[in-house]
Amino acid sequence: MADPKITKIEIHEYEYTLENMGKDYNGFNLVYEPGGKVVSRGKILRIFTDVGIVGEYAGGSEAEYSTLPRFVHYLIGKSALERERIYSDVKRALRQVARIGLAPIDIALWDIAGKYYDAPIYKLLGGYKESLPCYASTYHGDHQPDGLSSPEAYADFAEQCLEMGYPAFKIHGWGRAPIEQEIANVHAVGQRVGGKMDLMLDPACEYITFGDALKVGWACDEERFFWYEDPYRDGGISQFAHRKLRQLIKTPLLQTEHVRSLEPHIDFVIADATDFVRGDVGYDGITGVMKLAHACEALGIDIEFHGPGPAQRQCMAAIRNTNYYEMGLVHPKAPASHPEHLYGDGYRDALDAIDEKGHVPVPQGPGLGVPINWDWVERNRTGFVEYP
Repeated sequence: MADPKITKIEIHEYEYTLENMGKDYNGFNLVYEPGGKVVSRGKILRIFTDVGIVGEYAGGSEAEYSTLPRFVHYLIGKSALERERIYSDVKRALRQVARIGLAPIDIALWDIAGKYYDAPIYKLLGGYKESLPCYASTYHGDHQPDGLSSPEAYADFAEQCLEMGYPAFKIHGWGRAPIEQEIANVHAVGQRVGGKMDLMLDPACEYITFGDALKVGWACDEERFFWYEDPYRDGGISQFAHRKLRQLIKTPLLQTEHVRSLEPHIDFVIADATDFVRGDVGYDGITGVMKLAHACEALGIDIEFHGPGPAQRQCMAAIRNTNYYEMGLVHPKAPASHPEHLYGDGYRDALDAIDEKGHVPVPQGPGLGVPINWDWVERNRTGFVEYP
């Protein structure tokens, strides 16, 4: 059977509403807000082939799709199985725009490959895991009496997650909070569940100064946190700054969520600027993060995947050197941070989607493993583009 050739590409946009949600002080972070509504949009990429197989990927921001007109002409007529060639050529073509736009195409091509060979992607990658341990990854803190509004509330939620079976818990703190409150949060959660589950802290680059990051890092040291991620306003990209932070605290750092492609990630590692490496299929595609996973393995360190989703599960099932699946964003009162009905076959990413061991299953269908719920997408569609 001849290789499937790419014939056309579609982008579908849909809209969904998150109930009881709002935005924090700067309008960026989602936070719990009883009675509030946040209207969000998502995109789905479809790559069609001349053998009838369609590759699909639900994800990617406006920025990711903004560069597609620059290289879509290159894709039409190419073999959909030549992912390495396409990855290399498009990576070069997008070098002046930070390689934004490569990932959605790559993931959809992997979905085609899985459907072509009638196997889940993780099997094509040589994978063996059938379930993945999760950490509960919280929303940012809020100011609601029944929300994540105090260190005690975070500690209560961590204890709830422990009782549900989660083996690990990650704090996203408040926006613009006094640094003393952030320190108190680390201690409250650490003293409540420390030693019973792994704990992580991700300020999401909210802390204003290196000094603030250092003070919170010392608190993480006292409570033996598993990792400390993207603490302050360098934006998570300064190798020198995070090398200095590593020299002054003991808690392992998890960096590189905000750099793209293989080489800058490994430069960060070689510069002694991180301990764990963050990989993101939404930025670098499956091809890119698997290269990164293997490079990390050669260096004896672990890669931790950003965010939940079918592609993340497929990649994690195929590698040894990773610890936890990020179940997020979650909250004791708020819904999960993504549309509930996007996928079929019972696929879910939500606070209660874990089993009694705190695991989620690896999807076993061909390609990404789960179908998109097109009935729901069509009811909520707000835009459509077709190439060529």
